[in-house]
Amino acid sequence: MERTEPGVTELATGARYTRQKRALAELLQETTEFRSAQALHAALRDAGTRVGLTTVYNQLRGLADAGVVDTLRNAEGEVLFRRCNTDRHHHHLVCRSCGKTVEVEADGAEEWAARVAKQAGFSDVEHMIELQGTCRDCRLADR
Repeated sequence: MERTEPGVTELATGARYTRQKRALAELLQETTEFRSAQALHAALRDAGTRVGLTTVYNQLRGLADAGVVDTLRNAEGEVLFRRCNTDRHHHHLVCRSCGKTVEVEADGAEEWAARVAKQAGFSDVEHMIELQGTCRDCRLADR
């Protein structure tokens, strides 16, 4: 089921609904690209929100665990975050030049992961696939 724009309360899940959590949720709602916790923290501070970096990390981890934000690792291994637009399991195709990200479904990958897990005697296996390449706009700009 596709998500429409999630509300701030959906993004700010958890027991305590603090001012910092609301500010982070609102920022994520406005952000379409993947951003690091440090970049989100800086944006919050620039907007006048007093919040610690540890708080931002903790909130992002909780939102990721709840499936409300997507995560991926950039080429340097840093975890990036973005509001998730779908309830379905999906993967990401990321432009290594501009960071443009496309959510993709990969039925073949699901079957492969299940087969590999079964062959190795594993169960309850989770996976995340991130494909990196160059988007059409960046490729055309390099000509």
